[in-house]
Amino acid sequence: MRGRSIRFRLTVWYAAVLTAGLAIFGGSIWWLLQHRLLSELDADLSDRARRFESYFQTESLEVSSDAQLRDELNEFCQALPGDSYIAVRGASGFRFRYPETPSPETRAITGLHMIERRFVSGGEEFDMEVGAPSGSVAHTLGLLRTLLASLIPVMVLIACIGGAWLSGRALKPVRDLSAAAMRISIDNLSERLPEPHTRDELAELTEVLNSMLARLESAVATLAQFAADASHELRTPLSVIRTSAELALRRERPAESYRDALREVAGEAVRMTQLVEDLLLLARNDAALAPASLVPPFTAPPFIPVDARDVIRDVCLELQWLAEARGVRIRSELPAAPALVSGHRLALHRLFLAVLDNAVKYSPRDGEVLASVECAEGGVAVSIQDRGPGISPEDLPHIFQRFYRASRARGDDGPGGGGHGLGLALAQSIARTHGARIEVHGQPGEGSTFRVRFTGLGAVRQPEAEAESAAHTSKPA
Repeated sequence: MRGRSIRFRLTVWYAAVLTAGLAIFGGSIWWLLQHRLLSELDADLSDRARRFESYFQTESLEVSSDAQLRDELNEFCQALPGDSYIAVRGASGFRFRYPETPSPETRAITGLHMIERRFVSGGEEFDMEVGAPSGSVAHTLGLLRTLLASLIPVMVLIACIGGAWLSGRALKPVRDLSAAAMRISIDNLSERLPEPHTRDELAELTEVLNSMLARLESAVATLAQFAADASHELRTPLSVIRTSAELALRRERPAESYRDALREVAGEAVRMTQLVEDLLLLARNDAALAPASLVPPFTAPPFIPVDARDVIRDVCLELQWLAEARGVRIRSELPAAPALVSGHRLALHRLFLAVLDNAVKYSPRDGEVLASVECAEGGVAVSIQDRGPGISPEDLPHIFQRFYRASRARGDDGPGGGGHGLGLALAQSIARTHGARIEVHGQPGEGSTFRVRFTGLGAVRQPEAEAESAAHTSKPA
């Protein structure tokens, strides 16, 4: 039944099950009626046989010859129902039959129902057969068989028509849902399917589909906003490059002017390249390619144990120039024992670099940024704390969104610039690929703390770790 509609298949299955059920029911009724009628006939024949046996035993003691006994038995049989048949055979050769009947083969054709009994009279054994026609039983069973054979198809036909009508009504909400879903497209994802108030499986399905549409609408809106933000971010450096080139080509200029124009073009190209690389990394992570897509040339090496202390040291050294230019101190607190996490070193470097860069940019002059590593039984926690303006409650839910920049970030023209709003989004994406989570704590005017928690591995005591200098604790990077 492949390719058939659900309504057709429901009707066929309903008809098949109903036919089987009615056939079993009709067969059971026929068999029970046959058993009942034959049992009643056997009981009647058994009663005739008992009466004949009692009379035979009484008369066989009173008469003096077999001929006289036959006459007495013949008179007794005449008082029995007219369709009775009795035959007696004795061990000494006595024979009696009432009435005279054909041979046993012919008797089987006439439809007699027989029972046999053996009794003893006067010290002699006798075999007795008692029978009666079974034509009435066969007639009754034949009528029932004809009735069942004629009514069952009619009942199945009526049931099929009713089943098709009922299945059509039952599936009407499904057709309505299909029609409503066909009207929803990318242009009207805000529309929802009509929810029936039946509290059944269809209502549950409608709720699930509406929830899916809501997620799709949110995803499409996010994608559209992402494309708009990316276009806006790329438009600025492209405009600068184009303007610089047009001005340089408009007339003859000194060589130094050309070098200034090329430096400006190169700077904007670097900024645009960084933006494109960040977008590429986010797109690859969202597409659930390999986590190693974070590491050029986008191969997929397996996760390996990485010492978080080493990564933090490298990141602090790399951002030292930016911190000095802004008058910010970077301090690290690292444990003596290795703090191992499972992941890719370059990807983890990018994660901590993004978080620490964010902390340095938003720290005030003469401020301090603290990078610390803590080992626990459940894993490793890396914390980066600043003394900047903090994070407002309305900004906190959005800081990991792409291209999102809080109001305090706008207009930041200090060393390092204000960025393009992808740093924390990248950090969040990298953390997820490593099975880690980023926790943020901060209040306006009190600074903020970003804590990256990794599960697994943790502190490993090694002989050389005991001898490691404690200068890494409370030591400027």
